[in-house]
Amino acid sequence: MGEHIIKLPDVGEGVAEAELVEWHVKVGDIVREDTMLAAVMTDKATVEIPSPVDGEILWLGAEIGDTVAIGSPIVRLKVAGEGNVKPQGGAKAEAVAAEPPATLPTPKPNTAALDAKIPAEASTAEVKPTPAASVGSRQTGAPRREGEKPLASPAVRQRAKEAGIDLRQVAGSGPAGRIGHEDIEAFLARGPRHLAKTSGLARNARVEDIKLVGMRRKIAEKMTLSTSRIPHITYVEEIDVSALEDLRAALNKEKRADRPKLTLLPFLMRAMVKAIADQPQFNSVFDDEAGIIHQHGGIHIGIAAQTPSGLVVPVVRHAEARDIWDCATELNRLAETAKSGTATRDELSGSTITITSLGAMGGIATTPVINHPEVAIIGVNKMMVRPLWDGTRFIPRKMMNLSSSFDHRIIDGWDAAVFVQRIKTLLETPALIFVD
Repeated sequence: MGEHIIKLPDVGEGVAEAELVEWHVKVGDIVREDTMLAAVMTDKATVEIPSPVDGEILWLGAEIGDTVAIGSPIVRLKVAGEGNVKPQGGAKAEAVAAEPPATLPTPKPNTAALDAKIPAEASTAEVKPTPAASVGSRQTGAPRREGEKPLASPAVRQRAKEAGIDLRQVAGSGPAGRIGHEDIEAFLARGPRHLAKTSGLARNARVEDIKLVGMRRKIAEKMTLSTSRIPHITYVEEIDVSALEDLRAALNKEKRADRPKLTLLPFLMRAMVKAIADQPQFNSVFDDEAGIIHQHGGIHIGIAAQTPSGLVVPVVRHAEARDIWDCATELNRLAETAKSGTATRDELSGSTITITSLGAMGGIATTPVINHPEVAIIGVNKMMVRPLWDGTRFIPRKMMNLSSSFDHRIIDGWDAAVFVQRIKTLLETPALIFVD
């Protein structure tokens, strides 16, 4: 038998390290060739690492959330034959040295054993408290730390239950704070305000520590970068989309096999293309370290999409060269790859302006966070029927707000208003979207 060390392979051009986001195996598992061992993430692209050989897992070289350099040992296997590690070789020693030492859990008091050692009949009725541990002195302040289990005999617990007393609120005068019958009586003597409520509700002192790993960590880093480096200005405008919804419904009724079902987003994308033609500075990314604005000719629209792993932004490239149905087709394709986790790095990068939409959960208004290093993001809010004054009467109209944020270092408030008003005009008169 021999040993085989698996190192983190090159997972992408120019990538020097990757974050370990999932182990598919544990020490002691028997794996076959091509069994998936782990998943690592870099630049929002997740890559699975297969085993090149059959063997038994002896050692795992990283924990979930660790950043691992390309070429670092991550798995050690026991394999048939010699393996790729010499019996006395330095590589084996290095792998063993890299194994983190085991840590022993902090021992907790065995209150059950303590209860068993002290007979029920030898309760605090027979144990006299010392002056330093008298009932009167122990009743001041909190009886015990949050989450600490009260010690008491079954008879005492039954007495407390009958009296409606929460033993966590009773100070014990016995050894190790054990609660006796006289402690119950002293507690009752202090008044009804100390009686526990009988509603069945109890405090929950549990605290769960959740480490940010994988997609959630990437999102946190990106949001921190965007909000710390970009001074946002948010502009909210109300849009009457009644005519647009009528047109969209009419186009979807045709049900042509070569055309997908239209949502609002393809119309918004085409409206943005037309508005950017008048104000190209909105289709830019800002290198604030170099002080350079990269103003793009191609309009690459990122679509913020919620997936089981978190928020991702697949990119519809060259929207300026796509019609309504082509935009819809590409949107559907990217949405499917994002939800299935198969989107490539190229499909999740390179946007020049972004749309964010929560659909029916969109609320009345939002304050979108710009996708750094872009300078603009257009937010779609919930559509609803509201009364609109036409000059003589109120009429029901389908209304929707656009909440849009801009980098105030690059975009002035006036220019932002002009940009959004242009989109508003195109969406409220949708025939203009089709006019070159």
